[in-house]
Amino acid sequence: MKKFLAIYLGTPETFEKSGWNALSPAARKEKEAAGMKAWMDWGTANQSAIVDIGTPLGKTKRTSSKGVTDTRNALTGYVIVRAESHDAAAKLFLNHPHFTSFPGEAVEIMECLPLPGQ
Repeated sequence: MKKFLAIYLGTPETFEKSGWNALSPAARKEKEAAGMKAWMDWGTANQSAIVDIGTPLGKTKRTSSKGVTDTRNALTGYVIVRAESHDAAAKLFLNHPHFTSFPGEAVEIMECLPLPGQ
């Protein structure tokens, strides 16, 4: 089995288009609860494939030869899964709550390649 890093993506534009901010506090809380249940159900259904359940991601710093700066990107969270193939890993995220229950944009899945020389 191969390992894959799945990155949850979301942009302010997608969030805004979803109407999430226009919900009343009670409606938002209800959608959040239903979304978290769906997310946990997804995790339970795919438990055998999940290597690291991951976490949401916070603000980003960028370090380069020019130093450290604040930056922004569309990364909102991650999970690491095992699957027989890249396609099989990607199919784990079809209809994922990240974009069916929450205003997430997409999930990108990349194979974790072996370290050269190892």
